[in-house]
Amino acid sequence: MAEGVRFELLGPIRVSRGGVELASGPPRQRAVLAVLLLQEGRPMTFEALVDAVWGERPPGQVRNLVQKYVSGIRRALAPGPVPRWTGSGYLLAEARIDDLAERRELLAHAMAARDAGRLAEAGAWAERAESMWRGEFAEGLTGPYLAAERRRWAEKRLLVLEARLEGTLERGRYHECVHELMRQVAAHPLRERLVWLLMLALYRSGRSADALLTFEETRARVGRELGSDPGPELRALHQRILRQDPALSPDPALAS
Repeated sequence: MAEGVRFELLGPIRVSRGGVELASGPPRQRAVLAVLLLQEGRPMTFEALVDAVWGERPPGQVRNLVQKYVSGIRRALAPGPVPRWTGSGYLLAEARIDDLAERRELLAHAMAARDAGRLAEAGAWAERAESMWRGEFAEGLTGPYLAAERRRWAEKRLLVLEARLEGTLERGRYHECVHELMRQVAAHPLRERLVWLLMLALYRSGRSADALLTFEETRARVGRELGSDPGPELRALHQRILRQDPALSPDPALAS
């Protein structure tokens, strides 16, 4: 981007020029910068910016604070893309969130390879995309807007993880999947897609009893915490494992 300024949000916000990290100010100033970056070149009104960073109870001198932080961002980024007032709002033009854009490109390669049946290549692209994460999205920055974005990106990250692990299973790397899926299910015990993948990986690794035990543990947890049963896909897989459905058996040509 302009003047070689690079912005990253896949973890704590990072701003650099020519490989040298720039000091982007105190936490609230960094939050203002992150919110403006996420507008992707659209102006943001003063009121919307305040709501995004402080929520419903901003401090009494919030106008002065916004002006102070915007001025601080200008000093940190100059020469380069800096926020300006357009009459309708604050605008940070000619700036992009570089690691998000690069991750998007890597995932596009992964999808293209998957659609073409090149599963190993698709998995490699997806792994490269996920390796770009340095922590939580905009980690450490507060405010309602960034908290919502953090939740949204955590969900998107899980969806990509599930797709990547499903691709690894399709390539016959069952034993490899088991260990990672166990870690992920421990971190997200109510995420039924991860449980489904773990049960399948265990079954195809010759551990049908562990697959059934995983289901029972999940059923007890869902009942205790949500007052319901697991969803139909998980129940269906459980029944297929019980009757040892031949379609679930690993492909001998792929089994690891």
